[in-house]
Amino acid sequence: MMCQEGIVQYFSWGLILSGVAFFFKQMRSHAAYGRYVVSPERARMLPAKVAWFLQELPSFLIPVLLLLYTHNPSGLGQTLLISTFCFHYFQRTFIFSLLTKGRPSPLFIVILAFIFCSLNGFFQGYYMLYCAKYDKTWLSDIRLVTGLIIFFLGMAINVHSDHILRNLRKPGEITYKIPKGGMFEYVSGANFFGEILEWYGYAIATWSLPALSFAIFTMCSIGPRAYHHHRYYLEKFTDYPKSRKAVIPYIL
Repeated sequence: MMCQEGIVQYFSWGLILSGVAFFFKQMRSHAAYGRYVVSPERARMLPAKVAWFLQELPSFLIPVLLLLYTHNPSGLGQTLLISTFCFHYFQRTFIFSLLTKGRPSPLFIVILAFIFCSLNGFFQGYYMLYCAKYDKTWLSDIRLVTGLIIFFLGMAINVHSDHILRNLRKPGEITYKIPKGGMFEYVSGANFFGEILEWYGYAIATWSLPALSFAIFTMCSIGPRAYHHHRYYLEKFTDYPKSRKAVIPYIL
């Protein structure tokens, strides 16, 4: 399979533009899943564990299949980076989904997420295996080293924040509580901040437009959700820490 540079460029810019459009839509009205589901009894719902597993699986499975069945010899840099991408989605698919205690998700949200993860999983894997070129010096390049440090720092924040959220409520409790500890001392959307940090780290490590476009899309899609969570906490809890920001510590 030959690299289609034109398709890569179009998809990358399309991802950026759709992310910006999604950002403005989300700022007007939050996505209808989790605490923001309206009339759940009127929508087809999937249990949270099933929903997260199904929608995240393509982002792990498709790049892995591409890596296993590609006829192009992959360099160490390409293999390392696509494995980094898959590592995130392995955690989301096989660990996060099994541990989550979240609310059921509307079926149509899961379908949309499944389609996106399928397209993006193929796109990121295709670019890395058929278009990206890294020589042996890339393994010691400051961009790769810095990017991977940021990626794994973001992943650690994301996983730790999810752990805090899962343990906020005792079994049987349904009321929301103020999350405390870790990056939640600085932002309301600590889990979102960690994931945004991950993908910008990945973009630096790959030094590629496709990875950057995904990082921008991620920021545009979950950044507004962090904002809505922040506003929700401020409205619900009179003792909510006023020093916390929504998603970026000390800034926003």
